Amino acid sequence: MIDVIKRFITKVLRDLFGKKKHIKIGLYGPPNGGKTTLANRICKDWLGEEMGPVSNIAHETREVTVKEQVNIKSQGRELSFSLVDTPGIATKIDYEDFMKVGMTEANAKKRAKEATKGVIESIKWLDEMDIVVVVLDGTKDPYSQVNVTIIGNLQARNIPVLVVGNKIDLKKANIKKLQSAFPQYEVIGISAKYGKEIDKFYEGLFALAG
Repeated sequence: MIDVIKRFITKVLRDLFGKKKHIKIGLYGPPNGGKTTLANRICKDWLGEEMGPVSNIAHETREVTVKEQVNIKSQGRELSFSLVDTPGIATKIDYEDFMKVGMTEANAKKRAKEATKGVIESIKWLDEMDIVVVVLDGTKDPYSQVNVTIIGNLQARNIPVLVVGNKIDLKKANIKKLQSAFPQYEVIGISAKYGKEIDKFYEGLFALAG
């Protein structure tokens, strides 16, 4: 109840005194959707450096990572924000899944424990976000329990959302299906790896930030 009151007061203060000049933008989504790849793309485009390592193994990012000062420009406008890359949200984390990709039992259990902690941390950080970019693998079925959980948490907090359908460079990508699954939000198809349609993504950020 206290958290709800705090969020309400914060919203009222923003309405009274205008929008924040510096905002927090969080990258959320299930594991291996491309959050860190997108974070790296943004940082390389505007800072000339990457944000973090990527891997084909799920839960490579197990701690929240923040890049404090990112400034992007488009058509005479400028947006300054902190970029927050979060661990992948999962409804189930089983150490045996890591063993299937070659990890030892000890390392698999360690990663599963860290990944579980990362999920909890990601959810806690939602209360800090001004905008959330939900990064989804455009080749996968959007109607998953994980995606429903993420969207439900965002709707409950009334946070502005941009849905990114990543991996449009792959033939199986189906952005129209994502748009049908989440009609309440703008859905933009990109390839974070190759930078395809990344300008549309930046335009989407400006639209949400106002």
